[in-house]
Order: sequence, then C-alpha cells, then structure tokens
Amino acid sequence: MKKNVVIFNRLAQDLIERLAVNFNVIQLGAASELADALAAGPVHGLIGAGWQLGRAQLAAAAGLEVVSSISVGYDNYDLDYLNERGILLTNTPDVLTETTADLAMTLILTTARRIVELDGWMRDGNWRGGLGPEHFGCDVHGKTLGIIGLGNIGAAVARRGRFGFGMRVLYTANSRKPELEQELDADFLELDGVLRESDFVCVVVPLSDRTRKLIGQRELGLMKSSAILVNVARGPVVDEEALVDALRDGQIRAAGLDVYEQEPLAESPLFALSNLVCVPHIGSATHETRRAMAELAVQNLERALKGDAPLHMVNPQVRTR
Repeated sequence: MKKNVVIFNRLAQDLIERLAVNFNVIQLGAASELADALAAGPVHGLIGAGWQLGRAQLAAAAGLEVVSSISVGYDNYDLDYLNERGILLTNTPDVLTETTADLAMTLILTTARRIVELDGWMRDGNWRGGLGPEHFGCDVHGKTLGIIGLGNIGAAVARRGRFGFGMRVLYTANSRKPELEQELDADFLELDGVLRESDFVCVVVPLSDRTRKLIGQRELGLMKSSAILVNVARGPVVDEEALVDALRDGQIRAAGLDVYEQEPLAESPLFALSNLVCVPHIGSATHETRRAMAELAVQNLERALKGDAPLHMVNPQVRTR
C-alpha cells in the first residue's frame, strides 16, 4: 500500500508527478488546511518550506515518519518535538551555497557604492551637474572583510572577497578552520575583534539560542563608523531596533539585509533609512537553485519513506531507535 505524502509548499508539477508514482500525494494551499489533511488519515511524509511545524501543528500526525524541508535552515521546526516523536527532519544544504554567497557580495557592493540610493536620486531628476563628495560611496577592493560564521556559505563569501577583490579576511566561528585560514590567508579573531577591525561584516551563522540577537547595540558600537553590515543568515541574529538606531545615528555607514526578525515584512522603520539596502529573503531565489533544492528535498523524502538514509538529515539519531 502506498504511503501518504503532503506537500505544504509549491512544488514543480514534474516533481509532484514523480512523487505520485510511489506515494499518495496531497497538495495543500494554506497552513489552515494542514489539520484537516492530518485528520483525514495517516500522513507518512511532509515536504515543503516556510511553515512553522511543531507540537501544535503535528500532534494529530499519527504515523509521520519524515519532514523534508526545502531549505537549509530549520528554525521553523520544533526539533525537540520531532526528536521526541522520532520524526526525521531533512534539509537541503550545499546546493544554495554559491547563490547565497553571490547575494552577500551583491549586498556588499550595492551598499558600498550606494547603488539603490543613487538610482532613486537619479530617477527623481536630481542629476543636473557634477557629483560631489555627498554622493560618493566607498571602495570594496583592498578592504577588510569580517565573516561571522565560516561555514560553507561564509567560506564562499570569503573567497569572493579575497580572490575577487583582494580583501583581507577575518573570521570568527565556533572553532578554528586551519585549512580555510591557509587557503584564504584568513585570520581568526573573537567576535569583538572582527567587529572592530572589519570594513565589511557579513553575518552567516545559523539561528540558535546562542546566536539570537548576536549583533546588538553593544556589537554595533564596536564597529567602525565607516563599516557596513550585511546579514544573509537569519533575521533574529541581528537586533533590528539597535540596527535602526545605529544606521539613523551614523554609528555605522550602511547595512544590507536579506532577512528580518519578522517575515514577510510589509512595514518597518528600516524602510525609511537611505543607508539600508533590503531585499525580501532572496538568498536562494534563483530558478536554478530553487529547482536543485526541490529535487534534493524530493530525493530525501523518497529515501526516508523507503527506509534508506536520506542524503541530508538534521536529526539522524532518530533513525537508530
């Protein structure tokens, strides 16, 4: 008998058809439909991204074996509850590394050269003569790039800075990375040292209790007044209220954000700041990368429901029970 799979986010039609060969597939259009789908019968697998899933949402999910997330981060899922239930959680790392690093470098360049601000200024008809120092940006090449979290994405950003722009690379992480230090000629410092010495600070750490509001008023105060902060990690890693104050008061030069404390974000004091570039969580949002993530998530789901080890497991220990 076929196992039942619920799709809780958009999936390409050919991938839906692929799943339907071996499973009974149910597609949901809204989070409010999940309770009815779980109540209708045993659901063995869930696949999707962007929904909060924990005790309240999954209590009725008898027989649930795996949640296959089309994402790298898994802070939307109550991992303790999934472990308690013996439910496997899979994710899709690696395939979005280079794309997200591209975006981080884009935000560095865009904020440094004030692209968004000057684009709007020009479209408003203000370019009527020469430009003065009040319109100048700052160089990126030859500057110091500080990476907070030198994992796969952090290392990819560092390579772009080091080899593309001749930047000095500093980093802080849970542990030192000797091979990357040698490859990138990078120096390890504690967080405060990275913040003090860097011209550009790029945040690339996962969200956890330890990293929530890792960058707050004190940390922003350590940065150079000429420095730029870029966050492509998770929104709550940066204290947005403190960041607004720092940008408004000129405590730091500028910031580039892909992620926010609340998402989606329709209104925010951030939007009034001319020295901020903000984009709507597009780190992996290219056709090629999103397709690769979906394919990997489908593969993870298929393998888990057939009793094989998925390629990427967040909590592999539940398989040994």
